[in-house]
Amino acid sequence: MFLRTILWFNARTMDYEAVIGLETHVQLKTKSKMWCGCANEFGAPPNTNVCPVCLGLPGVLPVANEEALRLTALTGLLLNCRIPGLAKFDRKNYFYPDMPKNYQITQYDQPSATDGWVEFEFNGGLARVRITRAHLEEDVGKSFHFERHSGLDFNRAGVPLMEIVSEPDLTGADMAYEYLNALKDILIHGGVSDCDMEKGMVRCDVNVSVRPAGSRELGAKIEIKNMNSFSGVRRALEFEIPRQIAALKKGGKLIQSTRRWDDTAGVTEEMRTKEHAHDYRYFPDPDLMPFAPTEAWLAEVRSRVVELPLARKQRFMREYGLPAGDAEVFKNDVALGNYFEGVTKHTKSHKAIANFLVNNLRAKLAEFRQSIPAADPQTKEGEVTTFKMLDYLRFKPEHMAELAALIDTKTLSSSAAQQVFSEMFETGKSPAAIVRDRGLAQVSDEGTIEKFCDEAIAAHPGPVNDFKSGKAAALNFLKGQVMKLSKGKANPALAGEILERKLKD
Repeated sequence: MFLRTILWFNARTMDYEAVIGLETHVQLKTKSKMWCGCANEFGAPPNTNVCPVCLGLPGVLPVANEEALRLTALTGLLLNCRIPGLAKFDRKNYFYPDMPKNYQITQYDQPSATDGWVEFEFNGGLARVRITRAHLEEDVGKSFHFERHSGLDFNRAGVPLMEIVSEPDLTGADMAYEYLNALKDILIHGGVSDCDMEKGMVRCDVNVSVRPAGSRELGAKIEIKNMNSFSGVRRALEFEIPRQIAALKKGGKLIQSTRRWDDTAGVTEEMRTKEHAHDYRYFPDPDLMPFAPTEAWLAEVRSRVVELPLARKQRFMREYGLPAGDAEVFKNDVALGNYFEGVTKHTKSHKAIANFLVNNLRAKLAEFRQSIPAADPQTKEGEVTTFKMLDYLRFKPEHMAELAALIDTKTLSSSAAQQVFSEMFETGKSPAAIVRDRGLAQVSDEGTIEKFCDEAIAAHPGPVNDFKSGKAAALNFLKGQVMKLSKGKANPALAGEILERKLKD
């Protein structure tokens, strides 16, 4: 009794830490399903993209989708994984109403990719999460529940589904959220999946346990299901981690189990005690031969490896001197980033070009409800795919370089440069022609600007006296008068310098 009291007291006072591993399920970007020729298509009328194979009818034989095999190996390469010399398919036996065969064809002990890692930005630095495996399987159908009955749509049954399993390297809800977003970016950039969560293309199961801080022994693993968004994963962990800690601090005991996330109530609820591998009765699928990738086959897959999003952002900052915000935009918008790199061939004014693309070009495209065509997902690292974008926009990349030069030489003010860009976008005319035709060239001649300054000082003695008595803001008013007298053409920086010099004399 005395020992039990001590243990209970220790449990109440000790600190705990979370240990989290994620199982991310991703539908692959293939034209057909995993084992048959039915279309891999979202939104078709219920039960129209089906055949005897994906309905699991007796006597049918599956044939593996080679593009799904390629995309799984490609994912392994993007996630720094090892691609084994042999992978095989197994049968995982369990009953779901939307599982036509009552077993799932999956990979168990010999998956397509193993032992990798993902690096991503977190808490002002870089975090790394190890990848246990990426294995290939098939999706199930979808249940629909109505007021008095339920219906099953088997269009999704047999769609290629890849499961990416992380090591338990995550330590909190925010870290899990950032990891999932980084993983999603990699898969989209690599052309592996569209990762549209609204269409169910990405789902995630969470394995979470807590243990005394500093301990190396894992606690009881709780699996959480039914999360249809990354924010749902974060919210579920924000509830579940404190729940487990509170249970232990009260002297309770946690057992391995599966819980569901109720997004409306914001709580997890127990569904069942967790199954173990032997409960699924895995055995090699007798209808499918093991897959042994050849060197030629792997070389073709390697040719599709693209620059990873984080590496792309770091390169834009390193090579072009861009701030993190602009580099982030070009990381996420691959087409816009590729266009930026095309323009930089003609100028060294990288920051000015980035400003116009990030702020002005995107605003114009949104205004006209247009977008730059997506870049080729098979573009290799170091290549710049700009031809689509150059054909699409009316102005040439040289025009962007010319505009930057006009700003650098103070030929154009920032406000005039905005006007020039708008006309470039709408007409395709060169900046020099627009400046000439509209008389937008900035006045930087000191003698001319001095005359405007003298007129402003003579016409506004009140602000002049305010400045001389210590009210620095009065200088801005006088500068505005100079700009008005020059019809907006005076170099504002030079006008400010001349005004300040004259008023202090």
